[in-house]
Amino acid sequence: MNLEELNRALVTLIEKKQVLHDMSYDDTRYDDVEEELHDLEDDFNEEYGSFLEAALDKVHTELNSDTDVLLPTAYLPSSTGGTPSPKEGVWVDSEKYPGKEARITLIPNPTRIMLTVGKAVQQELWKAS
Repeated sequence: MNLEELNRALVTLIEKKQVLHDMSYDDTRYDDVEEELHDLEDDFNEEYGSFLEAALDKVHTELNSDTDVLLPTAYLPSSTGGTPSPKEGVWVDSEKYPGKEARITLIPNPTRIMLTVGKAVQQELWKAS
């Protein structure tokens, strides 16, 4: 696995997602950008899906979560910078954090999976290696 290519693909995908998010629905380019994003997501999941799904499955198991593992692109944040907000990523049910809103996010630079529980917990659960 070429981790630099994985990270580049992840950054490209998140940047395209941000471009689409910043557009209004009535923008004449919206449909084209949305189609480009879907193509990037499909390519990303095809190329890196097995690798990342295995990591996500491990993370879900470590959290004692019975929430289904989704496609890696479901876990993306809204931007490439900084740490994910408490509302980004995929909600997971975790026995380690009962009654709290826990979310898992796949972020770049370097490629890793982060856990966010409210505003109090930011924890790296996995790092691509």
